[in-house]
Amino acid sequence: MERKLAGALGRRLAGLREERGLTQEALAEASGISRNHYQLLESGISNRKTKRPANPRLSTLVALSDALGMSAAELVAEVLSERD
Repeated sequence: MERKLAGALGRRLAGLREERGLTQEALAEASGISRNHYQLLESGISNRKTKRPANPRLSTLVALSDALGMSAAELVAEVLSERD
């Protein structure tokens, strides 16, 4: 389940970012996280070596959703609907 959620989050973040015409670097900067961290979230993993599923902090989800112009609740709802 964790892998499915991480994959759904990554796909949704990429889609929302592209819809808004943002680069990974621009969204990461607007969210206050590194581009590398953001790239890992989009790929659904937390570490390139171990391939563990991404599991971002709530504060990171809030920062990303703010930068995307939506609430964290909307972002999570979209991720959950995509996961199914």
